[in-house]
Amino acid sequence: MSYQRPTHLQLEARLKEPPGRLQIVAGPRQVGKTTLVRQFIAARPSASALLVSTDAPGDPASVGWANLGRTSASETVFAADRPADRAWLIEQWQRAVTAAQAWQRSSHPAAPDLPFVLAIDEIQKIPQWSETIKGLWDRQIAGDLPIHLVLLGSAPLLIQKGLTESLAGRFELLRMGHWSYNEMNAAFGLGLDEYVYFGGFPGSASYVREQPRWRDYVNWSLIHPNIERDILQMTRIDKPALLKQLFELGCAYSGQILSLDKILCQLNDAGNVTTLSRYLDLLGDAGLLCGLQKYSDHQLRQRKSPPKFQVLNNALMSAPGSHSFEEAHADRTHWGRLVESAVGAHLCNEASAETHIHYWREGALEVDFVVEYRGRLAAIEVKSGKTAGARRGLDEFAARHPGCQTWVIGSVALPLGEFLRYAPEHWVA
Repeated sequence: MSYQRPTHLQLEARLKEPPGRLQIVAGPRQVGKTTLVRQFIAARPSASALLVSTDAPGDPASVGWANLGRTSASETVFAADRPADRAWLIEQWQRAVTAAQAWQRSSHPAAPDLPFVLAIDEIQKIPQWSETIKGLWDRQIAGDLPIHLVLLGSAPLLIQKGLTESLAGRFELLRMGHWSYNEMNAAFGLGLDEYVYFGGFPGSASYVREQPRWRDYVNWSLIHPNIERDILQMTRIDKPALLKQLFELGCAYSGQILSLDKILCQLNDAGNVTTLSRYLDLLGDAGLLCGLQKYSDHQLRQRKSPPKFQVLNNALMSAPGSHSFEEAHADRTHWGRLVESAVGAHLCNEASAETHIHYWREGALEVDFVVEYRGRLAAIEVKSGKTAGARRGLDEFAARHPGCQTWVIGSVALPLGEFLRYAPEHWVA
């Protein structure tokens, strides 16, 4: 695929600078992290970069090695069939050092100014990877060898377990979220209604005309590996059945506010609210499902509020559901829920680190989404077959918070497609 995500330019700019920080490319499964790095490396002189992977297609335990000085950027040459452990990581580093020294000595006109790049895919699969990387990186900085190190991995494990434990102060983070409507439209020609139903997984775009195949792909190639491999195998989960049930329930009720106490009554596996809250956080870190908190001027009230479930990709709502695209579009109530979830997913995925997404409810008054950015607010209502009275919540929130911007998505003034083209911060200004 020739389409390049905006993150490509960010990575390219950083890797032209002298090496000073590890570059971390992190995000949910199947959002294009590996493709991003392969596209970047393919555009460089062939001897100036190496890509290694701890995870080979079809065999999670096997190890791949791609020497991009001798092969194309899209190929992987497999090493010996051995686990990717700390010894393997050190071995790959030594290969990269040798290659970097050869690149420096080469006659290529770009060699003096273009640092060598080593990229390691699925780094979190190596036990104690962060301690090993810390030692190797510190030696590299001390030795003044110009090597850029790019690490790719799934967000929850990479960020929580490695970076904060051993690599504090040594890295910059490039977050890759789910694909936006702009991206899916530009890369695959997905229309607005198709995006609302099929969501933003690039790998599934070619199957949207074969809906049974699309459902199988999303359920078994995306959702199942996210939970079984990225969460259950690498994070301690005492009640895996409870986590799976929470995920299924949250996807089915995306856009709705549900008390965790009430949710426990609907789940088969015994648990408590604290456990459910932790599992919801893990699902959010994995880029699957989150729980939005109620907006309040008091932080304690926010934390105690019941969550509003929000899928982070509408495919997670549609693929396990019973509605086909045609049936969903014809069902006004269901389509309204899909539209609201698409708006919520867009807000959550595109929000900057300084932006927080909430909902608001007081009695019968409610606002679908509240965007909080640097002390400024925007209240957003999604017009999707709701009664005219739904505007009362928006007006009441604005009255309580002078200066708040108010928007109705789906109105003549703000069509859905127009809203999805901008980051959340745009609507606060």
